[in-house]
Formats: sequence, structure tokens, C-alpha cells
Amino acid sequence: MSSQARQVRLHYGGPSEVAGDGAASKVLLALDDTRGTVGLRGRVKAPAFFRDALLTAVDVLGSDLRYKRKDRAAYLAYLAKQGKKATKEIWEAQKAYLDEQLDGQEKPKAVLEPLFTVHPDEVSLEVFSRDESSYARLSLSNGLFDGREAAHGTTCADLSAGFIERLERLRGWQPVDLDATTRVRGAERGDTVEVQYGWLRGLLQVQSAATLPAAVAELAPIDLYNLLFALRTRRAKTSPRALRFELVPGARPRLVLEPWELVLECHGPAYQGKVPRVVRTFGRQRLITLARALPHVQAVQVHLLGAGLPSFWVMDFGADRGHLTVGFTGWTESGWSSAAAFDALMPPIGLAAGGDRALALLTERGPQTFEQLTAGLQATPTDTRAALQVECLRGRVVYDLRTRSFRPRSLLATPVDLQAIRYGSERESQAHRLLGDGKEGEGKVTLTKVHEIAGEGTELVGEVVDVVVRRTYTPSFTLDGEGRVSGASCQCPTFRRAGLREGPCEHMIALRLFYARKRAQDEKLRDTPEGRKLIRAETRILVRREGLGAETVYRVTLDAKTVSLRWGPRTVEARQQRLWFDTDDAAREAYFSRLDTLAAQGFIDSEASVG
Repeated sequence: MSSQARQVRLHYGGPSEVAGDGAASKVLLALDDTRGTVGLRGRVKAPAFFRDALLTAVDVLGSDLRYKRKDRAAYLAYLAKQGKKATKEIWEAQKAYLDEQLDGQEKPKAVLEPLFTVHPDEVSLEVFSRDESSYARLSLSNGLFDGREAAHGTTCADLSAGFIERLERLRGWQPVDLDATTRVRGAERGDTVEVQYGWLRGLLQVQSAATLPAAVAELAPIDLYNLLFALRTRRAKTSPRALRFELVPGARPRLVLEPWELVLECHGPAYQGKVPRVVRTFGRQRLITLARALPHVQAVQVHLLGAGLPSFWVMDFGADRGHLTVGFTGWTESGWSSAAAFDALMPPIGLAAGGDRALALLTERGPQTFEQLTAGLQATPTDTRAALQVECLRGRVVYDLRTRSFRPRSLLATPVDLQAIRYGSERESQAHRLLGDGKEGEGKVTLTKVHEIAGEGTELVGEVVDVVVRRTYTPSFTLDGEGRVSGASCQCPTFRRAGLREGPCEHMIALRLFYARKRAQDEKLRDTPEGRKLIRAETRILVRREGLGAETVYRVTLDAKTVSLRWGPRTVEARQQRLWFDTDDAAREAYFSRLDTLAAQGFIDSEASVG
């Protein structure tokens, strides 16, 4: 559970330092020596790139976009001093209460220090932000160093504030030597850090997500510049605040910033997917952390798994320098959606044996692609992917999106217990019990109402039967496009006592998980002939951009034996047509045939923008 912590012992022989005499500089990076001898030594060929790339990873590590409550204690003291309609005792009591609340909220949680790994062909630095929403893996190739000497392995690195401040003063024209070693001599520092399982859960979830199939949009550096410029010069005061990717096969990707509907035409290669897609991503302000590395970028790849799931930005700096992979969770503050997202990423835990074999193969042969591992393990692609996800969640394997290869890398000295990170809280564990993921017959969840409210979101009403306590509850809430919840209610004692102040109850979480699973199953079934036979009434809205802000909208509706069509430019009155058929099957065949034809013509299904 997230309330538990994993103890990690760290010991540094001295602090990290940046030394220089005006003609040259030396970066001495102190490494934790509790995990054996690990190190790297060599002269950096591109000091400016090395500085900016490392500081970009540090910016990701320090990013924290969670809402911070304002400290009103000083203002209350001022009012008390002015004698504003309250006794001093009342103001002091309120001040003490706020101090206690703020102290508990601002106390930083212990997190694992940056992970430093020396591979035979590269060196990498991995970081994960305190707000559990941003992950970065900086890979520096061997070609960046002259006279490279290395001791392979994985350990933690000391990136203290003083070291970062001195690193920023490095100049690109000065020769720079890097010495990352566990044999630092100076003021020793040792400590045992209690790393929260909730933080580890977020880190490992993002890494596991990287192994899943995704839609890939390739951008030019100027596209990233335009996006960052737009984010810096605009601030959305109303929702939705998504960054929308419009991907049409054979056409260059488009980026759309909501709520302004600002369209950024990209200049990279055309999208290579087989079907048009619209993917909305949230928490776009986190992209600002990439600005420092922008001058060195040669190409950008964006890997999109879908709404609510992590997305990855891979920045290529060149074969002789390296690349930076930055992963963002579905939302800056996942809240209700974190349970559903992690549930979709969790592979069968029973495949641990296959994971052990995959790790042994990687240790023996080095980095391997998915196809190479499937052949080496003599397993099906499904079993191989699930086994690799297990190893990513245990912290023993990392996936390199740039080279599309898996690498052995030990996050901790011993593997992470999958059961410890399986659920984010006790309530989430109870929600899975109600869904029947534990013992059979402990609960049953039914979705009784799904109401799409224009401009607001989706209202969900369900029925949850808890066999253990012999009670039936009817949770309900409205879920908007950004994963936020309003209008929640439940009859359980938890909700009656605290409402949503203590988070959602297990019955609401169970309903959210059930809805996410059902939706995923319905979308998957819809692409099969058997699933299409079950559809008797449906409406889809498809859009195609014609350039210069013009759009053509096509609305296709199936209703039993009729197919209705409305089409035309968005700003002009639509043309209409209605077709009648002798049977439901004939109407259904014509309906899906029209959808397939429009997709081939470059129309995007706006109803599928949820991922």
C-alpha cells in the first residue's frame, strides 16, 4: 500500500563538486558505494550540451505542479492585531490549526535519489519528480567522451542543490572532464531513506507503460519550440486544457491547444499509422521543463498510449551525443483516474517466471529488442510483453524507447514486491475485492446509468453489492474530460462522514474501474465483426481540416434500419441525407462502410478523442 515505505541505505564518500581554474573544469559526481564499484571517467566533447542535458533532467526531478495551499497565518495575525471582530484567542486557534495543516502538507516525502547506470554502450541518469507525474531518462552515448573508462553497474548519484548551482556556471568553451565515482574522498554522508511505495508505484508504472504499443508522432525541433512558446504566452482560465494530437495517415501531425482551439501545423515526417487517431493529453505545462534542452534537439518523437495513460517525449540529440526520454503520467494530479490507469497497465503477476528468464537473457546478451527476446524466450508475443512488464514493475528492466530495446537495470538492490505496489491505498484494494479480483463471490458491480452531458462530462450511476457486509450501495459521480469528478454521492459510512475530503470511497473507485474496463472492452469489441453485430444505434462525428482554419464535418447516424448523414463546412448549414434499408444488417453494413470510407479520406473520429 502507499502508506508503507521501502528502506534504502545510501552512503557517499563525499559531496559532488565542480572545480575549475579558468582554463578547464572538472565535474566530480559522487555515487553511492553500497552497491559495488560503479563509475565513469572521460573528457566531455560537447560541454554546453552536457550541461544543458543534465540540467534538464534536474528540472524534471524538481518539478512539482501540485496545488499549494496559501499560508493565511500571517494575514490572520494581522487581522487579530487590528481587532477585527474576533478575540485574539480565536485567531490564535485558527493560526495554530493552519500551521499544523500546512506543516503536514509541505513536509517533503522521501524519494529515491537519481539513478546512475553505466552500460557498455552508454551511461544513463534516471529521475522521477516529487509530485509523481514526470519521469526522465537521459542517455549519453560513448561518442560524447574521449578516453572513456567505465565500471558497469547501477547506483544512486548525489545531485545536491549546491552542485547544481555550480554546474550551471559551466561554460561551453571550457574543456570539461567528468569523473563519476564511488571513491570520493571528503565529508562522508550516510543515511537510510524510507521511499514510499506510492512513489515507487508511480515510477514503475511509467516505466512499464513504455513497453506498450503506442501511436508515434514525429515532430521537428521548430514544432516543439512553437508549442513551448504558445504555452508560455497563454494561460487557460477555463477547461478543457488538453493538448490534442490529430494524426492522419500520410499527413503531418497537428497539435491543438484547448480551449482556444489553436492549431499548430507540424513540420516533421508524416504520420505512419494505419488509421486516423485523436489523442488528448493533459498536464501540458510540464513540457516547459524541456525548454533548456531545445537548442540541442535534432528530432522529437511523441509516443501516445491514449487519454489517461502516460505519454513519452523522446528528444534525439544525435548519435554521438545521446537522447532524453521524458514520460508524463496521464494527469499532473491523477486523483480518481490513477486507479483506472494503473489497472490498465498491470500485467498478470503469475508471469514472474517468464520475467526471470527474460532478465537472464538480457544479462547474458545485453540490450535486446522485443522481437529478439520473443525469439530467445521461445514464447508468444503476448506472454513476452507481459513478462517484460512484470520485470519493469519489479525495477530490474528498463525500456529504451529511442532504440526500442530492453536493458537490465536494478532500481534497488533487491526486486520490488509486486503486491506492495499493486494497490495505491486500502480503499483501492477493497474496490478490487468488490470487482471480484480477489475471492469469488465477495462483491458485484453493475453500471446502471451512463449519461453524456454536453459540456460537462459523463454521469455514472452504479450498484455495488458487498457480500461481506451484506449491503448494497449506489455510488454516482460525474467525470469530466480532464479526469475531475463532481456531484459524487454514496450511501456508505465513509462518504456520509467525510464526503470527498478524504478521497473517494471504495464503491466509487470500484465503479470507476468497472466503467474503464467496460469501455476498453466495448472499443475492442467494436473493431470485430461479432461486436459490430451488437450495435443497433450509434452516432459518430468525423472532422477533416481543409487548411486556413476551415473544417469539414461529417455526422453519421445508425438507427435500426436507417442511416442518416449530415455533412459540410462547420460554418455553413449542413446538407442532409437519410437512407432506408430492408434489414438491420444491411443498414449496419452501410453505416460501417461509410465510416471506413471517410477514414480513408482523412476524416478523424472526434468521438474517439478519449484515446
